[in-house]
Amino acid sequence: MISNKINKLIFLNILAGSFIFGISEKNFANDSEIGGLGMLDIFGDFRFRFEQDWDSKDASGVKRDDRARARIRARIGIKITPNEFFEFSTRLRSGNTDSQQSPHITVADFSGNGTGDKDVVIDKWYMKLKKDHLWAWGGRNDIPLWKQNELLWDDDVTLIGGAAGVKDYSFGSGKLSLHGGYTLLPDGMDETHGDMGVGQIVYSTGINNVDFTVAGGVLALSGENSASSNLLSGNDLRDYTIWVGNLQVKTDVANIPLRLGFDYMHNSEDYSATDLVGTPTGTTDDDTDGFVLQIYLGKDNNKGDWLLGYSYADIETLAVNSSYAQDDWMRWGDAAQTRASDFSGHEFRVAYVLPWKVKVLARLYSVESNNNSEDGNRFRIDFNRNF
Repeated sequence: MISNKINKLIFLNILAGSFIFGISEKNFANDSEIGGLGMLDIFGDFRFRFEQDWDSKDASGVKRDDRARARIRARIGIKITPNEFFEFSTRLRSGNTDSQQSPHITVADFSGNGTGDKDVVIDKWYMKLKKDHLWAWGGRNDIPLWKQNELLWDDDVTLIGGAAGVKDYSFGSGKLSLHGGYTLLPDGMDETHGDMGVGQIVYSTGINNVDFTVAGGVLALSGENSASSNLLSGNDLRDYTIWVGNLQVKTDVANIPLRLGFDYMHNSEDYSATDLVGTPTGTTDDDTDGFVLQIYLGKDNNKGDWLLGYSYADIETLAVNSSYAQDDWMRWGDAAQTRASDFSGHEFRVAYVLPWKVKVLARLYSVESNNNSEDGNRFRIDFNRNF
């Protein structure tokens, strides 16, 4: 269990260590060998978001009040790369300490609601070793999993533990990657609750002007009894064994990038009636499958780039652990936690890159529960700037 105070001390120590290490290394190497201060990289990003939710009902069919609010996200980190084999990094982010899914802070609620907590936490701190195609890390970092969306696992959910793998190893006419790790599961940002083992194999190849990526893996999550937990829907107690298959196809149409994706998820755990306590109304032990279809046209890398996208998702209640999946598609849950399963729905997105590396991303969501009356619509527009 890592407290917020300890996280902040870790960040300050790493920052001080970075400075000392940089000076020490410079005493033994010239500028061309370490690139001046290139071995120390300071990075970050800022987001301003406007969000509108409307026409939403809860599980019993009672209409929720419409909601409009402005939110921000701020992150800053440092990365030390003293040589080609070693990397040491940490990152500080905004967000509610009780949420592992969201680094956003509400700065204005136009519907008269409260703006919530405005915490600062360390969400990454790790050491990574790399040599040729091999890599390994220990600390707190992203899930060691190749994925093409956040329907299984939210990008903001970071994990304490370790991982290792092989990246882009030449195999036949393509490249093979292997990922694996063992981590603790976060309960908010200060506590942990249970653990997880994850493994995946990824193969990429190309035929003419079409690139294919195929992946298969498994996430084995173990719950844990505890006196209290931030997690919703009984996810603090329940085990999950989620098998995942992915397919991605990339090509160009009239010199415009086109990307197609498909994901399938199946939870092979056998649940009893007791295991279903806390799940949404109507859930059965057969609600263990999910899939995602998506199509993207264009790109959003440089000034003037544009992108259009559409996704359809059908995620049954127990197909994913809803405490660690995306929190974009709906407002189901509470101020700190999202219940991101038991739904089918659509995402439409438009992105455009403005000058000064400002990326504008607009998304429209419409979802409804597979088992009860819960539904909702959401519009978001984000202004993102990386540095």
